[in-house]
Amino acid sequence: MSEPRVILVVGCTGAGKTTYARQLADEMDAIRFSIDEWMMPLFGPDQPTPIRFDWMMERVNRCEAMIFEMAKQAIVRSCSVVLDLGFTKKEHREKFRILCAEAGLSVAVHFVDVLRETRWQRVEQRNRDKGETFAMTVDRSMFDFMETMWEAPLPEEWQANGGQRIA
Repeated sequence: MSEPRVILVVGCTGAGKTTYARQLADEMDAIRFSIDEWMMPLFGPDQPTPIRFDWMMERVNRCEAMIFEMAKQAIVRSCSVVLDLGFTKKEHREKFRILCAEAGLSVAVHFVDVLRETRWQRVEQRNRDKGETFAMTVDRSMFDFMETMWEAPLPEEWQANGGQRIA
Protein backbone atom coordinates (compact mmCIF):
# COMPACT_ATOMS: atom_id res chain seq x y z
CA MET A 1 0.00 0.00 0.00
CA SER A 2 1.36 3.42 -0.92
CA GLU A 3 1.66 6.33 1.49
CA PRO A 4 -1.69 8.06 2.10
CA ARG A 5 -1.96 11.40 0.39
CA VAL A 6 -4.17 14.38 -0.28
CA ILE A 7 -5.36 14.99 -3.85
CA LEU A 8 -6.63 18.46 -4.76
CA VAL A 9 -9.12 18.17 -7.65
CA VAL A 10 -8.86 21.42 -9.61
CA GLY A 11 -10.97 22.74 -12.47
CA CYS A 12 -13.34 25.52 -13.41
CA THR A 13 -17.14 25.36 -13.22
CA GLY A 14 -18.54 22.44 -15.22
CA ALA A 15 -15.19 20.71 -15.74
CA GLY A 16 -16.41 17.51 -14.09
CA LYS A 17 -14.51 17.83 -10.82
CA THR A 18 -17.07 16.08 -8.67
CA THR A 19 -17.55 13.23 -11.13
CA TYR A 20 -13.79 12.80 -11.39
CA ALA A 21 -13.33 13.08 -7.59
CA ARG A 22 -15.92 10.34 -7.04
CA GLN A 23 -14.21 8.01 -9.51
CA LEU A 24 -10.75 8.74 -8.12
CA ALA A 25 -11.84 8.19 -4.51
CA ASP A 26 -13.34 4.84 -5.51
CA GLU A 27 -10.17 3.82 -7.37
CA MET A 28 -7.93 4.86 -4.47
CA ASP A 29 -10.28 3.63 -1.74
CA ALA A 30 -10.00 7.20 -0.44
CA ILE A 31 -12.33 9.52 1.42
CA ARG A 32 -13.79 12.30 -0.74
CA PHE A 33 -14.88 15.71 0.46
CA SER A 34 -16.90 17.88 -1.96
CA ILE A 35 -17.67 21.41 -0.84
CA ASP A 36 -21.14 21.52 -2.44
CA GLU A 37 -22.15 18.47 -0.41
CA TRP A 38 -21.38 20.44 2.74
CA MET A 39 -22.53 23.91 1.77
CA MET A 40 -25.99 23.16 0.42
CA PRO A 41 -27.32 21.01 3.28
CA LEU A 42 -25.73 23.18 5.97
CA PHE A 43 -26.35 26.66 4.57
CA GLY A 44 -28.51 26.42 1.43
CA PRO A 45 -31.82 26.99 3.24
CA ASP A 46 -30.39 30.10 4.94
CA GLN A 47 -28.70 31.76 1.98
CA PRO A 48 -29.76 35.30 1.19
CA THR A 49 -31.38 36.19 -2.12
CA PRO A 50 -29.55 37.29 -4.11
CA ILE A 51 -26.65 35.34 -2.71
CA ARG A 52 -23.80 37.50 -1.41
CA PHE A 53 -20.24 36.46 -2.17
CA ASP A 54 -18.96 37.49 1.29
CA TRP A 55 -21.74 35.53 3.01
CA MET A 56 -20.94 32.44 0.96
CA MET A 57 -17.15 32.63 1.39
CA GLU A 58 -17.41 32.92 5.17
CA ARG A 59 -19.29 29.63 5.23
CA VAL A 60 -17.03 27.97 2.65
CA ASN A 61 -14.05 28.82 4.87
CA ARG A 62 -15.75 27.27 7.91
CA CYS A 63 -16.52 24.09 5.98
CA GLU A 64 -13.00 23.88 4.60
CA ALA A 65 -11.49 24.18 8.09
CA MET A 66 -13.61 21.26 9.27
CA ILE A 67 -12.90 19.25 6.12
CA PHE A 68 -9.16 19.70 6.58
CA GLU A 69 -9.37 18.54 10.20
CA MET A 70 -11.21 15.43 9.05
CA ALA A 71 -8.70 14.90 6.22
CA LYS A 72 -5.84 14.89 8.72
CA GLN A 73 -7.67 12.26 10.80
CA ALA A 74 -8.16 10.10 7.70
CA ILE A 75 -4.47 10.31 6.75
CA VAL A 76 -3.41 9.33 10.28
CA ARG A 77 -5.60 6.25 9.79
CA SER A 78 -3.78 5.45 6.51
CA CYS A 79 -6.60 6.61 4.23
CA SER A 80 -5.96 8.97 1.32
CA VAL A 81 -8.22 11.98 0.80
CA VAL A 82 -9.65 13.54 -2.36
CA LEU A 83 -10.60 17.21 -1.93
CA ASP A 84 -13.17 18.59 -4.38
CA LEU A 85 -13.25 22.14 -3.04
CA GLY A 86 -13.20 24.10 -6.28
CA PHE A 87 -9.66 25.45 -6.00
CA THR A 88 -10.50 28.17 -8.52
CA LYS A 89 -7.60 30.42 -7.54
CA LYS A 90 -3.92 29.63 -7.13
CA GLU A 91 -3.99 31.27 -3.69
CA HIS A 92 -6.62 28.75 -2.57
CA ARG A 93 -4.54 25.83 -3.81
CA GLU A 94 -1.44 27.27 -2.12
CA LYS A 95 -3.34 27.62 1.17
CA PHE A 96 -4.03 23.88 1.11
CA ARG A 97 -0.50 23.03 -0.01
CA ILE A 98 0.84 24.95 2.97
CA LEU A 99 -1.67 23.35 5.36
CA CYS A 100 -0.63 19.93 4.07
CA ALA A 101 3.08 20.73 4.32
CA GLU A 102 2.65 21.99 7.89
CA ALA A 103 0.79 18.78 8.76
CA GLY A 104 3.43 16.62 7.03
CA LEU A 105 0.97 15.43 4.38
CA SER A 106 1.81 14.51 0.79
CA VAL A 107 -0.31 16.52 -1.68
CA ALA A 108 -0.83 16.42 -5.46
CA VAL A 109 -3.00 18.37 -7.91
CA HIS A 110 -5.26 16.66 -10.43
CA PHE A 111 -6.27 19.32 -12.97
CA VAL A 112 -9.52 18.56 -14.82
CA ASP A 113 -9.02 20.66 -17.96
CA VAL A 114 -12.05 21.11 -20.21
CA LEU A 115 -12.85 23.79 -22.81
CA ARG A 116 -15.13 26.64 -21.69
CA GLU A 117 -17.99 25.95 -24.12
CA THR A 118 -17.99 22.25 -23.23
CA ARG A 119 -18.15 23.19 -19.56
CA TRP A 120 -21.07 25.57 -20.16
CA GLN A 121 -22.94 22.82 -22.04
CA ARG A 122 -22.35 20.48 -19.08
CA VAL A 123 -23.64 23.11 -16.65
CA GLU A 124 -26.79 23.60 -18.73
CA GLN A 125 -27.31 19.82 -18.80
CA ARG A 126 -26.73 19.54 -15.06
CA ASN A 127 -29.23 22.38 -14.46
CA ARG A 128 -31.84 20.51 -16.53
CA ASP A 129 -31.21 16.99 -15.22
CA LYS A 130 -30.58 17.82 -11.57
CA GLY A 131 -28.67 14.54 -11.29
CA GLU A 132 -26.39 13.29 -8.54
CA THR A 133 -23.75 16.05 -8.95
CA PHE A 134 -26.37 18.83 -8.99
CA ALA A 135 -26.07 21.14 -5.98
CA MET A 136 -27.63 24.35 -7.25
CA THR A 137 -28.66 26.03 -10.48
CA VAL A 138 -25.75 27.85 -12.10
CA ASP A 139 -26.98 30.47 -14.56
CA ARG A 140 -24.87 32.04 -17.29
CA SER A 141 -24.03 35.14 -15.22
CA MET A 142 -22.78 32.96 -12.34
CA PHE A 143 -20.80 30.80 -14.78
CA ASP A 144 -19.27 33.90 -16.40
CA PHE A 145 -18.44 35.37 -12.98
CA MET A 146 -16.57 32.19 -12.03
CA GLU A 147 -14.68 32.40 -15.33
CA THR A 148 -13.29 35.79 -14.25
CA MET A 149 -12.07 34.21 -11.00
CA TRP A 150 -10.48 31.10 -12.59
CA GLU A 151 -6.71 30.74 -12.46
CA ALA A 152 -5.67 27.57 -14.25
CA PRO A 153 -2.73 25.77 -12.67
CA LEU A 154 0.53 25.94 -14.56
CA PRO A 155 2.19 22.63 -15.48
CA GLU A 156 4.72 22.92 -12.65
CA GLU A 157 1.81 23.10 -10.21
CA TRP A 158 -0.08 20.01 -11.39
CA GLN A 159 2.99 17.98 -12.35
CA ALA A 160 4.53 18.19 -8.87
CA ASN A 161 4.39 15.16 -6.58
CA GLY A 162 2.65 12.86 -9.05
CA GLY A 163 -0.17 15.22 -9.97
CA GLN A 164 -1.74 15.12 -13.40
CA ARG A 165 -3.82 16.92 -15.99
CA ILE A 166 -7.05 15.21 -16.98
CA ALA A 167 -8.29 16.38 -20.37
